[in-house]
Amino acid sequence: MSFPLLTATAVLPALGAIATAAVPAAKRTVAKWLALVVSLATLVLALTVLVRFDPGGDRYQLTESHAWIADFGVRYELGVDGIAVALIALTALLIPFILLAGWHDADPVETGAASLSSFAAGRWRPTQGYFALVLAVEAMVIISFEATDVFLFYIFFEAMLIPMYFLIGGFGDRAHEHGEKTASTQRSYAAVKFLLYNLVGGLIMLAAVIGLYVVAGNFSLQEITEARANGTLEMATTTERWLFLGFFFAFAVKAPLWPLHTWLPNAMQESTAPVAVLITAVVDKVGTFAMLRFCLGLFPEASKWATPAVLVLALISIIYGALLAVGQRDIKRLVAYASISHFGFIILGIFAMTSQGQSGATLYMVNHGISTAALMLVAGFLISRRGSRLIADYGGVQKVAPVLAGTFLIGGLATLSLPGLAPFVSEFLVLVGTFARYPVIGIIATVGIVLAALYTLVLYQRTMTGPVKAEVEGMPDLKVRELVVVAPLVALLIFLGVFPKPLTDIVNPAVEHTMSDVQKKDPQPEVEAAK
Repeated sequence: MSFPLLTATAVLPALGAIATAAVPAAKRTVAKWLALVVSLATLVLALTVLVRFDPGGDRYQLTESHAWIADFGVRYELGVDGIAVALIALTALLIPFILLAGWHDADPVETGAASLSSFAAGRWRPTQGYFALVLAVEAMVIISFEATDVFLFYIFFEAMLIPMYFLIGGFGDRAHEHGEKTASTQRSYAAVKFLLYNLVGGLIMLAAVIGLYVVAGNFSLQEITEARANGTLEMATTTERWLFLGFFFAFAVKAPLWPLHTWLPNAMQESTAPVAVLITAVVDKVGTFAMLRFCLGLFPEASKWATPAVLVLALISIIYGALLAVGQRDIKRLVAYASISHFGFIILGIFAMTSQGQSGATLYMVNHGISTAALMLVAGFLISRRGSRLIADYGGVQKVAPVLAGTFLIGGLATLSLPGLAPFVSEFLVLVGTFARYPVIGIIATVGIVLAALYTLVLYQRTMTGPVKAEVEGMPDLKVRELVVVAPLVALLIFLGVFPKPLTDIVNPAVEHTMSDVQKKDPQPEVEAAK
């Protein structure tokens, strides 16, 4: 029996979470270093998966399959394609930076006995719990990318809500324009809203999962897709559409797609910057990934039927998110609405049903994770220095903290998809792929690029340029720990912007399989032959 590499990649952070939580209260520093070492070891395993994956090989590789709940056809089945490999690597890469960036976010702010109310208010902050919860989320996200059994995927798709709920509600941002009581209420509201939205989506998906079992007799993604391809499993049109809608609704909430997006701005605003990155750069990617793997793989005809409506919703997300980002006063809410716009591009690429669009969407998931992490983490460093999230409270920062301002600018330019930085390649492919089949939608979507330039450059102008405000005169520049967090992300943005081939080589074969599932071919350009 070969070494279960995929299981190890998911189990290691789970065991690390348990070990970190068990560290005595007085040993906070030990807990931090333990969590960081575990996250780095997980990154090594994820890179091993990346190296061992053969883009020209089988669709699902490094597979594991064991009986679990035999009476109900549930198996412990894991396998990765190129899309999953890329997202596992992204997750494992970002977690160490998230932990380093939040090194002091969970330090105690008051002495005395802990209570449930003080924890909910964010005043008593058990360091061990914070770092353990981050590792727990990592474990659940990774196994969600690996699971090829629908029921197994569903369990961890829902289970990750629990640690995220406590990270949002129990370890909220300390920079508030109102009093602590109001801040506590806002954190609780954001955490409950996050939980309720995603639970409702999950419950609807559960009904669809049960319906899929009734129709197919098992939960194996590979067996169901193969049976559909060879004609041994047929679904009634109405049944397939209802099952698709059950899955898609849950994924659209997680993604998030307009109009199911409203939980995200609240959650990101009230979270610490590292947790905000965990939400939008890591957890939300499970939703868009699942659209590719499960919606298109299990329900190809229903996916094509729903495409026009999904494209309209994605287009609304792009324009709506960008417009609201332009008018934000709060830095974190601006990044949240920008992310809603970016997720619109990702979903647009997925449902354009072209190889360029789906390759661009997958690259967008990776590149958005890196660019949002860079921008939001630098914004978090900025906010921690000034103690305010409000854009109006800043000005002239580049004169007193030039390195901070410079990295903030690079993160912002990546967000607006400047050529030469990684997101440009993915956004370009999405638009090309969309235009090839739906030219009107592709043209309208380009408005999002213009609006992205507007909200990004206005944010930089108002915070970093102009006269130095008295409150930021003594602001220190980035420290060594913060540079260790930001520098690799900036380097990756530049590297993948100039040379995306290593990533496209991994992703493109998986996209070809997805296109085959939905029986779609790229439209041929209408060009007259040269005379």
